[in-house]
Amino acid sequence: MPVGKLTRVNDFLPPPSELVKPDDTVKVTIALKRSSVEFFKGEARKHHAKYQRMIREVLDHYASRYTAA
Repeated sequence: MPVGKLTRVNDFLPPPSELVKPDDTVKVTIALKRSSVEFFKGEARKHHAKYQRMIREVLDHYASRYTAA
């Protein structure tokens, strides 16, 4: 049972269809140094993330940095 006065809060969240926006991605095959992949896998485990996503973020940041220059 509710306790105290209730206050209605306006819905500020987007609908689920807007939360699942596909990224404009292209699948590629790339050969990386084993040590680099192991590094990202280890960091991903520590942060409960996916190592492929971490690698993609690094590449995206690098490309953004030098595209703007």
